[in-house]
Amino acid sequence: MKKISIVVPMYYEEEVVNVCYERLISNLNKIKEYAYEIIFINDGSKDKTLEKLEEISKKDKNVKVISFSRNFGHQSAVTAGIKYVEGDCILIIDADLQDPPELIPDMIKLWEEGNEVIYGKRVLRKGESKFKLFSATMFYKTLNSLSDIEIPQDTGDFRLVDRKVIDVINNMPEHNKFLRGLFSWVGFKQKAFEYERDKRVAGKTKYPISKMMKLATDGIISFSTKPLKIVGTLGIISIIISIIILIYSIISYAMSLNNLTPGWTSIMLTVTLFSGVQLLSIWIMSEYIARIYDESKKRPEYIIDKSINIDKD
Repeated sequence: MKKISIVVPMYYEEEVVNVCYERLISNLNKIKEYAYEIIFINDGSKDKTLEKLEEISKKDKNVKVISFSRNFGHQSAVTAGIKYVEGDCILIIDADLQDPPELIPDMIKLWEEGNEVIYGKRVLRKGESKFKLFSATMFYKTLNSLSDIEIPQDTGDFRLVDRKVIDVINNMPEHNKFLRGLFSWVGFKQKAFEYERDKRVAGKTKYPISKMMKLATDGIISFSTKPLKIVGTLGIISIIISIIILIYSIISYAMSLNNLTPGWTSIMLTVTLFSGVQLLSIWIMSEYIARIYDESKKRPEYIIDKSINIDKD
């Protein structure tokens, strides 16, 4: 019998643990021809998230739990989950149930038709502010304009993936994984699955602007060198501007145009322009260097403090 693996990252989700499990089980039991496993990843929550997961895992041996020693982030939690899956197809879904588990049977049908990556594409996002919608749109536009690959807009980590695709992702040695970008980069047969995203069942979003900015930065740096090329372009523009200023200064001197304090405009413009370009260039290059430094340390992407119903390497 084929098996479907469900990967659910959790961070301070004590309010939704039980309802998330119940809705997942309710829909998985409708698919009689598949066995199942659910892997919950406690991403360093200090509330009762782990305690409730332990209770569930004692009653249902198909439920597996991985608990981190601290918060390592959503992408690390998903990475840990997909490392330990046993299923023929793997579904990644958040615990807040904004991505409805009721869609699982339809996504499996698309997988059975030969699609190897079925990614959820949001056509409507209920309960989200205009600012959140605007920032999400700008996130994907900026990412795709700078990235070397096309990442589908209005998508998240909610997707159903074939086992062979997961094996490819697991064999990638990089530390800072931007998973939705990697799933696009690896290729294979991909299919968009349009759906309406629901409101959170309970709790608050765990993705504030600061984390969205970090995710965007990881995505851009992981999949593009365009920022470095932009720095080079700015350097060329700066040189051109400095030549124009030089020509202007020579013409002004030759025509005795002394309407301003001699040298003030050119000095201020040059200093300001070059200082800005240099600081911007240093910042962009430092982001790439920081990633290289982080990779060179070869620290684990996460540390497992406790696991239940699962073999720990």
